[in-house]
Parts: sequence; structure tokens; C-alpha cells
Amino acid sequence: MFAQTPKDIHAAITTAFNGRDLDTYVELYEENATMIVPPDGAPASGKEAIRAAMEQVFSLDPTLRIEILEIHEANGVALAHSQWWLAGAATGDRVEMSGRGTLVSRKQPDGSWLVVLENTMTPS
Repeated sequence: MFAQTPKDIHAAITTAFNGRDLDTYVELYEENATMIVPPDGAPASGKEAIRAAMEQVFSLDPTLRIEILEIHEANGVALAHSQWWLAGAATGDRVEMSGRGTLVSRKQPDGSWLVVLENTMTPS
């Protein structure tokens, strides 16, 4: 499930979330990528830190929906803005989150795209 375009990254993230596949989710990020993790906005840098930070989110048995608002691409780098909605249940209590996201991806030597920077908590 590798992204062949910047738009494909959002679909791959959604598929990984909805399939409860943390391994695939983490593989969508460059080795030294950084993301801002909801709900507290703490940064996680590197695949292992992203995995550790997202384990709690994935433990919610989440369902994710992403609406891409715009994508700008130049010279093998893309900037995407989106709106996202996540719902899950932790120990029986329903959890719902939503927000705006900003994602920077980069084209890899093999032609695929990976996330470099992601802020899932972009101010409206």
C-alpha cells in the first residue's frame, strides 16, 4: 500500500487506520519524519516515536475519514491541507476527535511518496 501520488497518502492513512494496521501506517512516514500527535499536540520525531505516540490512538479501534481540501506540489514536495474526523471507543467510552491537518510529503527515489511533516492539529 504505497502512495504513488500525494493524494494517495491520505487514502493510505485512512486505510491503515480503518484496518487497525499500525505497521502500515508507520511505513507511510520517512525515517526521520515529524508529526504533531492529537489530542495534546506533542511532537513525535522518527518512525519509532510516531509508532509509540500512535499506539494509544490505534488502541481506540478508530474509524477515520479525511477530506482533502487542497494539495500543492512542486519539485517532488507536496503540501496538503485536509479536514479529518476520527471516532473510536476506549474501554467502552466513545471518543470523537476532528480537526484540520497539514501534511508535507516527498517523492522517494522509487517514485512513491512518504510523509515528512504532519500537523494534525492545524488551527482553523
